[in-house]
Amino acid sequence: MKLQAGLLAVVLAGSLVACGDSGGGSGDADAAAKARGPITIWYSNNAEEVAWGKQMVAAWNAEHADQKVTAQEIPTGKSSEEVIGAAITAGNAPCLIFNTSPASVSQFQKQGGLVALDSFPDGKSYIEDRSGDVAQQYKSTDGKYYQLPWKSNPVMIFYNKKAFAKAGITTPALGTYDEFLATSRKVVAAKAAKVAIYPAPSNEFYQSWFDFYPLYAAETGGKQLIEDGKSTFASDEGKRVAGFWRTMYQDKLASPEKYTGDAFVDGTSAMAVVGPWAIATYKGKVDWGVVPVPTSAGKPASEIHTFSDAKNVGMYSACKNRGTAWDVLKFATSKDQDGKFLAATGQMPLRKDVAATYADYFAKNPDYKVFADQASRTVEVPNVANSITIWQTFRDAYSKSVIFGQQDVGEALDGAAQKVDQLVKQS
Repeated sequence: MKLQAGLLAVVLAGSLVACGDSGGGSGDADAAAKARGPITIWYSNNAEEVAWGKQMVAAWNAEHADQKVTAQEIPTGKSSEEVIGAAITAGNAPCLIFNTSPASVSQFQKQGGLVALDSFPDGKSYIEDRSGDVAQQYKSTDGKYYQLPWKSNPVMIFYNKKAFAKAGITTPALGTYDEFLATSRKVVAAKAAKVAIYPAPSNEFYQSWFDFYPLYAAETGGKQLIEDGKSTFASDEGKRVAGFWRTMYQDKLASPEKYTGDAFVDGTSAMAVVGPWAIATYKGKVDWGVVPVPTSAGKPASEIHTFSDAKNVGMYSACKNRGTAWDVLKFATSKDQDGKFLAATGQMPLRKDVAATYADYFAKNPDYKVFADQASRTVEVPNVANSITIWQTFRDAYSKSVIFGQQDVGEALDGAAQKVDQLVKQS
């Protein structure tokens, strides 16, 4: 249903090739940091991102004949994470990958596959000046940046206006859990859609980023799943969020059955939990509206936090010409190129005050303006070791209790929290 998370199984073009700038290892890191010459980069297979990437590379190459960039879509594999991990192991990763999932950074860092961007004299200042306070979420546990915060897709609630109208709803009340449940019941009772909302019920670790985590970010005012070396999700707030979703499943307002396709586009569900990348997908197919994710008591939209669904840029240690790679990274994330990326994809650059910086774009494309506002209040997955195992541990407990009702929700979260805390201690 969603082109979520760079860790999804992907069907991509290209093949895993050794990069002309790589060789078998990083060589002398200091020398590599200053070295300039040809480099290779990978980007997502998303059509709009490919188009942006091609123009970015062409613009760079036109001015740097001696530092040519060769670009391709990330090679085919079970998941982008596995493809990148394999390339790190083989020593032939490209210099830059514009599709690095924050959840995989700790693993790639542990493999020795990433370059600390702080190693460049202006690395730390460039990242923090561009992204502002949100950059702090992307620091690794050693205090360094192994990823450049690039772009986000703040998750919100899309609703189908025609389905709601069929249920007699013109102005949807979705701000509190009680309102959301009442509205959902009206929609289903009117047979305006089979279910009110259809988050993926499958057990992959990243699925919690599109049901539990956005609402948890909103309910807590911006907490991550792990803070200060300890899990946070078994709190009262976490149990309220899980309890809300349990009611949605228990009352058949959401479905535990896997759906092939896009339930929102197909009209099977009246709502979807998704970010602005989907606007282009819904064009001409769904007459939609959008609201922030709900909270138990209701909060003003200006106070709602949500999951970022970010993809970042990593520089990989097989790169010999890191001086060029750093220059290309800054060029690709400049104000001008970020503006072109926004125009091409509708995704939000992770930079300070996007709405004001690109005011002309949002004036011409008002559908995206609410996402620019929401982009200033996003929560990332915690940058910790064992990140994927931690998320899978949480998802296992969530699936068993919330989706399938096989265990008490509170007990499930408490048990998962104990396991996660042990994983954090082991890291």
